[in-house]
Amino acid sequence: MGSSKTIVWFRRDLRIEDNPALAAAARDGCVFPVFIWCPKEEEQFYPGRVSRWWLKESLVHLGQSLKSLGAELVLIKTHSTVAALLDCIETIGATRVVFNRLYDPISLVRDHNIKEELVELGISVQSYNGDLLYEPWEIYDERGHAFMTFEAYWDKCLHMQMEPVSHLPPWRLVPAAGTVMKSSVEELGLEDEAEKSSNSLLGRGWSPGWSNADKALTEFADHHLIDYVDCRLKVGTSTSLLSPYLHFGELSVRKVFQCVQLKQLLWAKEENNLKGKESVTLFLKSIGLREYSRYLCFNFPFTHERSLLSNLKYFPWNDNQVCFKAWRQGRTGYPLVDAGMRELWATGWIHNRIRVIVSSFAVKVLLLPWRWGMKYFWDTLLDADLESDILGWQYISGSLPDGHELERLDSPEIQGSRFDPRG
Repeated sequence: MGSSKTIVWFRRDLRIEDNPALAAAARDGCVFPVFIWCPKEEEQFYPGRVSRWWLKESLVHLGQSLKSLGAELVLIKTHSTVAALLDCIETIGATRVVFNRLYDPISLVRDHNIKEELVELGISVQSYNGDLLYEPWEIYDERGHAFMTFEAYWDKCLHMQMEPVSHLPPWRLVPAAGTVMKSSVEELGLEDEAEKSSNSLLGRGWSPGWSNADKALTEFADHHLIDYVDCRLKVGTSTSLLSPYLHFGELSVRKVFQCVQLKQLLWAKEENNLKGKESVTLFLKSIGLREYSRYLCFNFPFTHERSLLSNLKYFPWNDNQVCFKAWRQGRTGYPLVDAGMRELWATGWIHNRIRVIVSSFAVKVLLLPWRWGMKYFWDTLLDADLESDILGWQYISGSLPDGHELERLDSPEIQGSRFDPRG
């Protein structure tokens, strides 16, 4: 073990297992784990109530885990992330900053600027892949161009070699000495007093934290994966429920992928287990869509503001706040759409099939701008994930080469009788 002092900058990688940045810092010397909360830099994508509740609970869980390994997670609330990092560097005499990469448009710009500023000051900055199976710059077609359809992209991914997962967390951390102005988790302001009563209900159905994510993965793989082919269509059932854990990086996507692939190998030996094989293929495709969402944002970083295709550039969207409010509040008069939107508001969660139905209704029936729906999902979903949000809404609005055509209209009544026959 070396003697360097390294700042581990946690963001949406709130785990100690299979965390490349933390592992690299632990190998080389003393570590200073820090989470920096800068509301000002979140801009229009400041997290919604339920997402902030999850973040708060996850930070508490991570702090306890790091403490058991010998290091304290320092929480800082600031008006400038780079200023907070520089303060930490000066206080502990750090020579290196490490972090795991993010791929949403806001983080890409911020991380580039921070890295540039720190390197100019002589600080070593290293970033790692803690969020994806493959980096966005590793997957291109024969001409070196970015893929613009999911099937072609995912087919290329499935034929590539993947690094094995390093499951084991560091067995011990050597803390770097130094005192900085830190905050308690309450002082971060992730939860207002007025929100606490509503948030207390969330704790009955969800258990944030990386070790709870591990239990959720085991439960899904052992008991529910085999039924995924059916559950993904029936709105009265749940699917994997892993997306919030993946969004906050409490669960390594490589671990999920390899866990499910192991089931695939086991079921392949059972000649008649066609349901298991189909379930695995479909679930891995959902992991692939998450990968593809990051891929699109990296290669086309404008997609949170405008369509990937220019076909809807002059489309006359209906900027009607009354219709938008009726959709948000579940008062459109279409039972399945309204039930889904009321469930979203009450719980922060809706089945993926319902997400498709309510978003399709918003853009194709009410003709509301897809960006309005994207922002509302960001504000209200427990697993609010900007990249996945962008992909989903652009797909539904016909803004992607392989998306739904805007004129393709699925009847809410038929969808209700098909996916929710018992109401």
